[in-house]
Amino acid sequence: MQAAVLRTLGMPPRCELFPDPVAGDGEVTVTVRAASLKPVDKQLASGSHYTRPHELPMVCGTDGVGALNDGQRVCFGGPRAPFGAMAQRTVVPRAFCFPIPDSVDDETGAALPNPGVSAWLSLSFRAKLAPGENVLILGATGITGRLAVKIAKLLGPAQVLAAGRSPHFLSTLPQFGADATIRLDLPAEELSAAFARETADSGFQVVIDYLWGRPTEALLAAITRKEFAAIKSEIRLVQVGESAGPAISLPAAVLRSAPLTIVGTGGIPPANVLFEALPRVFAHAASGELRIDTDRVPLEDIEVAWQRDPLGRRLVIIP
Repeated sequence: MQAAVLRTLGMPPRCELFPDPVAGDGEVTVTVRAASLKPVDKQLASGSHYTRPHELPMVCGTDGVGALNDGQRVCFGGPRAPFGAMAQRTVVPRAFCFPIPDSVDDETGAALPNPGVSAWLSLSFRAKLAPGENVLILGATGITGRLAVKIAKLLGPAQVLAAGRSPHFLSTLPQFGADATIRLDLPAEELSAAFARETADSGFQVVIDYLWGRPTEALLAAITRKEFAAIKSEIRLVQVGESAGPAISLPAAVLRSAPLTIVGTGGIPPANVLFEALPRVFAHAASGELRIDTDRVPLEDIEVAWQRDPLGRRLVIIP
C-alpha cells in the first residue's frame, strides 16, 4: 500500500510502499479516506514530542476518517505502530472507531476531532467551566484557539475574552463569540495593563493557554495583587500549548497573592470522558455551529505538504 513513511526523525515523510496491516484481537483494518496533518504529527516525526517514536520506519498520522470492512464510515484514532493514518489502510482498536454524522464530510471529520475535542475537554473536563463564568482564551487566533472561543460560548460562559497574535484572525473572533479581544503584540507593560483592564470588574475564572512564554508572563503580572484583598473567585489556568515559548518565569508572589490554580491537559482523559466529548463535537459540526477550514492534499504530495504553513487552515491528506 502507499503510505507517508518516516525513516529519519526530523525529516519529512515520503510517499512510499509499506506493508499492509493485519488486524489482531480487538482491532480492525480501516480503508482511509482522509487524515489531517496536525502540529502533533510534526512533533512526533521530529522527535520533540514526549511520546516520540522509538522504532523506524513508521507511517505518520494519529487519526482520520475511513471505512470498515462492512462499509461503515468512521472517525478513528490510535493506529498501532508502525502503522499510521496517512496511508491507504491502517489498523486501530475497534473501540477507537466512532460513527460520523452523514452531514459531516470526510475532510471535516478528519480535521475537527483533534482540535475540537481538545478544546472541549480543556474547557469542560480540565477547567470544569460552569455556566456564567468568564473565560480567557490565550492564543485564540490559532485553529484550536478559534474553536475554543466558539465552544466556550456553546458551554455557556458569561463573557469570552480572546487574546491572540494575528491581527487578521483576531478581527474575526467576534463572529466566533468573543466579547472582547486583546492583541498580544503589545509591549510587555501595555499588554499587562490590557489584561488588568479586562480583569478589573468580574475578571475571569478560566484561562485556556495555548501559548505559554511571554504572553502568559504578562497575564500573571496583571493578576498579581499589590495589596491584601478578599478572594472573589478563583482562576483556573489550563496549560495546553507552548507556541510562544516552552518556559516562563513564575514569581512566588503570583501564587501567594492571586487565587490561581495551574493545571495541564493531563494526557489522554478517561475513555468515558473522551467518548462523550467526540459525539458532542460532531453534533455541533453537523448543525453548522463548529467549522474548520481545510485544504485537501493528495498523499503523494506529503513531503511538500509537510513543509507548508497554511495559516488558519488544516491540511487533510487524501490517500
